[in-house]
Amino acid sequence: EKGIHKRGCEINRIVQGCTGIRRTTGQHPGGIVVLPVGEDINSFTPVQHPADDPDSDIISTHFDYHSIDSNLLKLDILGHDDPTMIRMLEDLTDVDATKIPLDEPKVMSLFQRTDALDIRPEDIRGTSLGCLGIPEFGTDFAMQMLRDTKPQNFTDLCRISGLSHGTDVYLGNAETLIKEGKCTLGTAICCRDDIMVYLINRGMDSEESFSIMEKVRKGIVAKGACKNWPEWVKDMKDHGVPDWYIWSCQKIKYMFPKGHAVAYVMMAYRIAWYKIYRPLAYYAAFFSIRAKAFSYEKMCMGKQKLESLMDDYEKRSDELSNMEQDQYRDMRIVQEMYARGFEFMPIDLYRAQAHRFQIIDGKIMPSLDAIEGLGAVAADTIVLAARDGEFLSKDDFRRRAKVGKSISDTLSRLGILKDLPETNQISLFDFVKEA
Repeated sequence: EKGIHKRGCEINRIVQGCTGIRRTTGQHPGGIVVLPVGEDINSFTPVQHPADDPDSDIISTHFDYHSIDSNLLKLDILGHDDPTMIRMLEDLTDVDATKIPLDEPKVMSLFQRTDALDIRPEDIRGTSLGCLGIPEFGTDFAMQMLRDTKPQNFTDLCRISGLSHGTDVYLGNAETLIKEGKCTLGTAICCRDDIMVYLINRGMDSEESFSIMEKVRKGIVAKGACKNWPEWVKDMKDHGVPDWYIWSCQKIKYMFPKGHAVAYVMMAYRIAWYKIYRPLAYYAAFFSIRAKAFSYEKMCMGKQKLESLMDDYEKRSDELSNMEQDQYRDMRIVQEMYARGFEFMPIDLYRAQAHRFQIIDGKIMPSLDAIEGLGAVAADTIVLAARDGEFLSKDDFRRRAKVGKSISDTLSRLGILKDLPETNQISLFDFVKEA
C-alpha cells in the first residue's frame, strides 16, 4: 500500500508487535478516571480519542480500568431516569418532591392492593397491586416479592429493594426461609449492612463482623474461597447465631448496600405519591421518560383497540420480539390509565412537543416521537418548522420539516395533517367544490 518492501521474517516480527493491540475504541457511559493534580495521565496510561475522532472533546484511557485500578480512582457517574422523572413531575405540578412524607398510608397501600387508584385487579388483567410503573417495584418479579413478603412500612420496602438487587439473596435463600417460617422479612439478610450490624448486636467483635460481611457480600464465602470461614462459623455459633443465618450467608453471591436501597426507595415512594395525587402528571412523565416502546397508533386510539392488541400479544407471548415485549409493558401502564378514567388527546401538529407528553384540557397529548417510524431528529425538525407558521400543503410540510414522504403519509393516515392538500397549487375544481 505504501510501496515499502520487507523480508518475510521482518514482516512476521512487525506482526508480532501488533498482535493484541486495540483496533476499536469504546467508552463506559459514566466511567470518570480521577487524575491527581500535578500528575501526567501518560505516566499511568496512554490516552486516545474515542471512535478514532481526533477532534472529539472526549479522551479515554487506552488501558482498561482493571489494568490501572491500583493507581487511579474511577467514579461510575451513571445517568438515572428517576431524578429526571421527579424533576418533570415537579415542573408539571409545582409540588416539591422532598416535602412528600415517606409514611403516607395511601402511598404504602399501592404496594399491597389497588384501592388507592380506585380500580380493581380485574380492570388491569388481574394485577393485584397498584405499583405498576413504580421504579424498583413495577416488574412482575418485584411484585411477586411484594405479595410474598407483605411489606407494612418504608423500612420493609428498603429490605425488599436489597433482596431484589442482590444475587442469590432472595430466590433459593430468603424466599425459602420466609416460607418455611425460619425468619421474617425483618430478620432475613437483605442488605450487606445487615450482617455486620446483626453480628455486632450478637456481641461479636466489630472488626470480625465487618470482615464476615465483606467476604459474604462479595460471594467469596459462596465460592468456598474464604479460609477463615470455619473459624468464623464456630465464633458465630458461640454467640448464638442460628444455623439458618449461617446457611443464608453461604448462599449469597452479591449484596446491595443499604444506603443505595434507601435512595432507590425514596425515589420510588415519591413517584408513587404523584401517581395517586397527581395522576395526569405521573402518566405524562412516565410516558415521556420511562416508556421504552410507546406507540401512538397502538396505545392512544382508545381502550377497546388497546385491549384487542393486548389480547393478541398475550396469545403470541412466546414469540414476541423484544420491541413487542417492551410495548406490552408500556401497554399495561396505558391500560391502567384508561381504567382510572383518563384519556389521550390527538396530537396537534402545532402544539405537540418533540419528546415530552403534555397535559392539555385534562387530557394527555403524546409527543411527536411517540409515533412509530418518526425518530427523535424528525420530531425536532417538525417542531421547529411548525413554529414558523402553518403548513400550506404536504409538499410544504416535507420541505420545511425536512422529512420524507413515508413520514408525511404516516401523519396523514393518523389524521395529524388533517386536510392539508398535496401541493401548494390551487385547482379550479377546488373552488367549484366549495361553491
